[in-house]
Amino acid sequence: MTTSQLILAYVADLVFADPPWMPHPVRLFGIVNTGAERVARRIVHSDSALLVAGALVAAIVSGGVGVGTCLLLNTLGTVSPFMRTLTATYLAYTALSARGLDRTGKEVVGLLRGNRIEEARSSLAMIVGRDTRTLDGPEILRAVIETLAENTSDGVVAPTFYLALGGAPAALSYKAINTLDSMIGYKNNRYFYFGKAAARLDDLANIVPARLTALLVIVAAFILRLPWRKTLRIVLRDAGLQPSPNSGYPEAAYAGALGIRLGGLNFYGGLPSRKPPLGDPAHELTTELYPKAQRLLYVTSGLMLLASIGIAAFVRRLIWHS
Repeated sequence: MTTSQLILAYVADLVFADPPWMPHPVRLFGIVNTGAERVARRIVHSDSALLVAGALVAAIVSGGVGVGTCLLLNTLGTVSPFMRTLTATYLAYTALSARGLDRTGKEVVGLLRGNRIEEARSSLAMIVGRDTRTLDGPEILRAVIETLAENTSDGVVAPTFYLALGGAPAALSYKAINTLDSMIGYKNNRYFYFGKAAARLDDLANIVPARLTALLVIVAAFILRLPWRKTLRIVLRDAGLQPSPNSGYPEAAYAGALGIRLGGLNFYGGLPSRKPPLGDPAHELTTELYPKAQRLLYVTSGLMLLASIGIAAFVRRLIWHS
């Protein structure tokens, strides 16, 4: 992917976010996955068969998205190079979600500031998987910042990283993997077997982006005059303690930079799930923290854009000299 396409996609995300009326590939991925799951469950019933079926669905959907995007762009290239470039840039834009991430977080925080806690809980439930019906203000804000941190990796750094490595096909394949994980990658009775391959594939796809996110948040903290040394220490101390191999890195980085404690007890479908704490509680969880988290998001995304330009240039040089 060219430098100009990366920049245009990044700017388009900041300007337009994700309008509900605009066609978005992730919605299509969700429809395809739902249909594939229905077919699979009609055919197979045993645990081992569900494990194999889930692996096939994950491979076919993620691989099919990458191959299909390649075919689309190559076909357009034979008709009109301009249409190919325009389509590739549009698809790259749809893979990014910095502005949309900020917008949803800001909406919940705004409701909290207005003491509209029931509405804040309902709005939060649209962006997190945990139960929100009994959360108080600090717990709602913790959920917002944890989601902001994790999605800085999943929705900004990771897709930009894959755009730099393999253009729109690689980025959309990653988004398909991430969508599958968010839909079926759960350790509950329904998805323990069927969703296992999707969850493992998502873990693998995020190994580099999650750690890169933590590094970029540390640099962003330095730029913003936040405690970057403490951020580094918190990442090294706490990130690896989480049950997820990846989510602890961006969350620990945000916790360190903001001087707060994340992690703790959540409920999913009424069942408790306790995660080890991340960070030290130097500051209370209040809505005044959100502007700092917001700045961390945008500075980190800008740093990733610069990094992706360098990665893309390196990849192009390798291809030219191969």
